[in-house]
Amino acid sequence: MSGAEQEKAFDNRLLPVMMEAVDTVRMVLFKAYRDNLRLRHPDRPGDWHRRLAGAVLGNLFGLVPEDQEQTAFIAANRELAERELRGLGAHIAPLLPLLTDALRMKAICDNQRGVHSLPSLLMARELGLLLEERDLPLPSVFMTSVRKLAVEQGLVEGFGTPLSSDGGAPA
Repeated sequence: MSGAEQEKAFDNRLLPVMMEAVDTVRMVLFKAYRDNLRLRHPDRPGDWHRRLAGAVLGNLFGLVPEDQEQTAFIAANRELAERELRGLGAHIAPLLPLLTDALRMKAICDNQRGVHSLPSLLMARELGLLLEERDLPLPSVFMTSVRKLAVEQGLVEGFGTPLSSDGGAPA
């Protein structure tokens, strides 16, 4: 296999894994932001919080809703969703480093797939959500930090029970 073929094979294996890590960050952000909305708007029905969080984060990540009800919700609440997007940084401040990394990794992966997602990065920068001074982590460092966060958030299980000292089954 030539060097170019090896690189392409590597990219084909790495891109889905990287996009899964980006999706995991989006899930963590969604959960944190939805919970924040519930605290700030306890009078709203639960579905409202989920839909608004989806509208705001979907806009930030450049996603088009597939659900007709979500599309209708976005249309009916466009101004509110835009206001919330402008204030998002204050509500998820501890997660801004991972948001920065996820948006950058998404742009890199999208570029490799021929998708233009630079507008998401530019919007995040304009909204003060992109920590520009933050170094772009290596893919392995990004995936490890996302995995750790997912375990902490209860989205995935930890790495399992350690093997016994003789390398056999768990003790």
